[in-house]
Amino acid sequence: MTIAEAIQRAAGRLSAHAVPNARLDAEVLLCHAVGRDRAWILIHMQDQLDSQGLRIYEMSIDRRSVREPLQYITGIQEFWGLPFKVAPAVLIPRPETEFVVEASVKAAALATSPVIIDLCTGSGCIAISIAKELPQARVFAVDRSEKALEIARQNAQQNGVADRIRFLEGDLFGPFEELDLAGGVDIITANPPYIRSDELPTLQPEVRDFEPELALVAGPEGTEVAERIVRQAPEFLRSVGSLVMEIGIGQTEALKKIVEGTGRYGSIEVLKDLAGIERVIIAEKK
Repeated sequence: MTIAEAIQRAAGRLSAHAVPNARLDAEVLLCHAVGRDRAWILIHMQDQLDSQGLRIYEMSIDRRSVREPLQYITGIQEFWGLPFKVAPAVLIPRPETEFVVEASVKAAALATSPVIIDLCTGSGCIAISIAKELPQARVFAVDRSEKALEIARQNAQQNGVADRIRFLEGDLFGPFEELDLAGGVDIITANPPYIRSDELPTLQPEVRDFEPELALVAGPEGTEVAERIVRQAPEFLRSVGSLVMEIGIGQTEALKKIVEGTGRYGSIEVLKDLAGIERVIIAEKK
């Protein structure tokens, strides 16, 4: 069977299972199966696919046919121009989360040696990207999941910043009770769970059935984890330090009221993603 024939057959099968972008996914998975890039595949479409490559390819197509995310099959996702290992223990990094990194780097620009806390770190994509951009920064990354932290550590090692990030297991600010960081943090970042409990069944199968519910669902309102972060962050932030947090669709007004209600923040800014959706809230401590 030629590469072209294998891709055509796989794309047809993925289409039959309502997989979005079936042809592109078929090509990406073929690249993964044979260890080549897409440019090589396009040049060698009429080459015969060897038995080992075909076996790996068919197994990958089996997994994608049941809507397992492409990134969990290939084991990698690019974020901020960097490669990140991903697995079912962590959320797949999304392009819109890059706005958290961008805003954090900007907010830390005036600090000589900024101290940064990244909550709900998952794959470590935010913490690691910031550490790459700010070589002088001290970064602490927290997650409740030991498995997620192991993946984050591997990503930090792969991207050359493992010596500048301390990974801590625990619930939000819990691990900092024994560390002397109160009032000494320049930036707190977070991409917390923000899906309502009743929303989970309505999500794409790739998200609903495969990504970790612990990292997706916040509770009945969807803002429960974000509210805890907003209320606890001022204890750790320096004066004019900033909380930079990704938020769910339609949560802006509720979270702004919570921020204002604490009486501990000054300016509040909301950033929209490329689709015009309000995606990141930036709250500066008074």
